[in-house]
Amino acid sequence: MTTRTSDNTDTLVVGGGQAGIAMSEHLSQLGVPHLVLERSRIAEAWRTRRWDSLVANGPAWHDRFPGKAFDGIGPDDFASKDDVAAYFEAYARMINAPLRTGVEVQRVTRHQGRPGFSVETSQGTIDAKRVVAATGPFQCPVIPSIAPNDEDLYQIHSADYRRPEQLPAGAVLVVGAGSSGVQIAEELHQQGRKVYLSVGPHDRPPRRYRGRDFCWWLGVLGEWDAEAMKPGTEHVTIAVSGAGGGKTIDFRSLAHQGITLVGRTRDITHGVVSFEQDLADNLARGDANYLAMLDAADAYLARNGMDLPEDPDARQIPATPACVSTPLASLDLGAEGVTSIIWATGFSVDYRWLEVDTFDAQGRPLHQRGVSREPGVYFVGLPWQSRRGSSFIWGVWHDARHIAEHIATQRKYLAYDEDRRQHEQASSALPASPCASRDLRIS
Repeated sequence: MTTRTSDNTDTLVVGGGQAGIAMSEHLSQLGVPHLVLERSRIAEAWRTRRWDSLVANGPAWHDRFPGKAFDGIGPDDFASKDDVAAYFEAYARMINAPLRTGVEVQRVTRHQGRPGFSVETSQGTIDAKRVVAATGPFQCPVIPSIAPNDEDLYQIHSADYRRPEQLPAGAVLVVGAGSSGVQIAEELHQQGRKVYLSVGPHDRPPRRYRGRDFCWWLGVLGEWDAEAMKPGTEHVTIAVSGAGGGKTIDFRSLAHQGITLVGRTRDITHGVVSFEQDLADNLARGDANYLAMLDAADAYLARNGMDLPEDPDARQIPATPACVSTPLASLDLGAEGVTSIIWATGFSVDYRWLEVDTFDAQGRPLHQRGVSREPGVYFVGLPWQSRRGSSFIWGVWHDARHIAEHIATQRKYLAYDEDRRQHEQASSALPASPCASRDLRIS
């Protein structure tokens, strides 16, 4: 979808993924002139920054915008990455988003002596009164500094993994056991690979409990709307999967199936990987999180008099596998035939193109619910932007509404001088009152 190039716009939205499209919908509803720029295609990250078999981690009834359901997918199904990309394409058409694709924003600087910003793009310069960074949290794949410089070892980030056939023959070490790492490890194992999975601190919610998806449980328990992380959870990943119709991630079960679990990866020197001896503790923490959610769900049902089917099997924890009771302290990659490492180690943000004063020393945005400390600059799509659900599809939509309302309010204040000028011009153009020109004399 394209629109006519303009050198000026009220609000420029950078990014044509879920955050940018949500932003466009709310700006349009509030009558805010705007333009959305996307350097590639709509929802490009879903197309080319995901592996082939990926499906959404939430069911279709939950992982969507309020104004449109997925076409051809049941509400409890999990949309494929292609389904998600097609959904946002259709949504952009539905709201008639003023979107230009294939345009990269290269630099944003504030005007001097006048309001707004100069936005340098691959197709010229645009003046904008406001800029919304809607590029999301998954911008730069992070591979830790411990990654060895070994040309004989195939190493990629999970963002660049597509399918098992992509890797050379041999065993694989997957570092990171969040949603991406655990799903990739399981897929590789199912294709006959020997897999080592490095597991750090994590939460692992039940996929379904007592007939309801965990997305529903987090909603009714108020967890999606939690406004701040619990202390000590900043580096805790979430292991959840929609693959195969959706299932609860249980690391012990994966080990019993043949995946070798190891602790956090500490170092790689001369082809030997050393691991922290924290595997049992990490699994215990994940179990505690899992069981706490079951307890909270049961308490909610009792408190509200709801009768959902019992699910006693959900509380069964598999026996401890040997790789947990006697964990590996190290792994000789060559001796064990490990030819590949997949780093499922997360992402960082990159706002070097946004040259304004609203970032900390690590380059992270300084903002309050997406409103930055630099007037006229906004962010949308960040994790925990306003709540736990902020980086999820539906959460982005709600955060975008808040930003759009803030922009609309600012426009009203800035319209004061123009309204007053027009009023004064209208008043001066009125004909003089007949009484004003009458020659009155007192006799």
